[in-house]
Amino acid sequence: MNNNKISKFVNPIRSLKLRVFVVIMLAIIIPALASSIFIVNVTTKNYLNNRIGSFKANNTMLKNNIINNNYLDQSNENIDIVDAQIEQLAKEYNCRIQVVNSRYVIIKDSNNSEKGKTCISENVIKSFKGETVQVDSKSHNYIEFAIPITSTVSDGEGETKTTVIGSLYINYSTADAVDYKDYIVRNVAIADVLVLIFALFASWLCAVMFTKPIKRIGISIEEIAKGNMEEEKDYREVMDISNEFRQLVNKLNTQEKSRQEFVSNVSHELKTPITSMKVLADSLLGQQGLPEELYQEFLHDISKEIDRENDIITDLLALVRMEKSESEINISSVNINEILEAVLKRLKPIAESKNIELIFESFRPVIADVDELKFASVATNLVENAIKYNNTDGTVTASLNSDHQYFYLKVTDTGIGISEENQDRVFERFFRVDKARSRETGGTGLGLAITKEIVMKHHGSIKIHSKEGEGTTFTVRIPLKYIA
Repeated sequence: MNNNKISKFVNPIRSLKLRVFVVIMLAIIIPALASSIFIVNVTTKNYLNNRIGSFKANNTMLKNNIINNNYLDQSNENIDIVDAQIEQLAKEYNCRIQVVNSRYVIIKDSNNSEKGKTCISENVIKSFKGETVQVDSKSHNYIEFAIPITSTVSDGEGETKTTVIGSLYINYSTADAVDYKDYIVRNVAIADVLVLIFALFASWLCAVMFTKPIKRIGISIEEIAKGNMEEEKDYREVMDISNEFRQLVNKLNTQEKSRQEFVSNVSHELKTPITSMKVLADSLLGQQGLPEELYQEFLHDISKEIDRENDIITDLLALVRMEKSESEINISSVNINEILEAVLKRLKPIAESKNIELIFESFRPVIADVDELKFASVATNLVENAIKYNNTDGTVTASLNSDHQYFYLKVTDTGIGISEENQDRVFERFFRVDKARSRETGGTGLGLAITKEIVMKHHGSIKIHSKEGEGTTFTVRIPLKYIA
């Protein structure tokens, strides 16, 4: 019960449609939010920098007017001009302006609250030392300037002396920058909401469009599984997957057919010797007083059938062992030339009985990593088949060559050959080109199947080239170095 509840919760989360939806949503929203934050910060910073630039320009202009109009000398008739400028700047920029004379007395305050008082501000005192002070208070939304007012006097010897005679203190409010930032944030937030709505719609649309072909793939696979192999027009990727699945089904059907044929062939091949032995035994039992020579003949035939049955079982067990992925293969560095010479020497009596000439062509010495016994079995099967299916007075040629990576064994005969339509089947289990002749020569129909398995275990390949009435050539290619 708990598992069902967990599955109901987990399955939607594992949905491909949901994942596509979330990924596209994040792909749209994250850059949009990052852009929004960037826009807010950059525009606000630029606005504040522009305001500070204006503040500094105003400061310079006011300081120059104070110096040019000798404003610190309150008896000067031009002080009204400077007073008017101070009042205008204070009103326009929402700032407070104070002018402090050399005795630290405030002679002008745009608020008129501290005029005539002594100024003990730290920043003003610093300005009397010739330092221009700027203080930014983001928490209180103001920028404070303390600017030295200087007087330059010539000493009559061509040198000038600069003296601080006062200080200009200005406190600008930056509340408008905060208001501007709020305005930008509101507009960007509206844009983000619109982007979010678009992202929801686009993500849903993309998720539906992305998963729709996958659903069609599922439907196509169901149809193929039902036996409908007709190809439908769709997206190229959908068609490719459907075609690959169709090929897989065909391959599985072929393998199943091959398996059924193999079971049928095994049953037939194992049953044939038993049937022959039963017929021979029944013949002996059904007749009385037969000559001893006839008994000997029948028993000899029964022994041959038993040997044949044993050969089939032995080859079947060998093939099954070879097809196991974990089957043992004992690799060692061996002399391939010596193996082939030993095989040809062992098979020479069989060839001589049919007056067949065995020829060994070695183009160079070959040392390779192989399983010596299994490779000897490959060479034996190929040469023995070449002898069995050859014509009397024919020739069997085994040639050995190599390059920097592989060695090549070619076994060529001048025998009956194999038709083109049967060449792809010669490595099938129990397949025989000429079944009557195969049984006469004692073949089990498994030799080439075992040969191919051994070659494949060595990461090699085996190919056939044949023409009816002219002979057959088997070419084996195996790497010189075995890599597990």
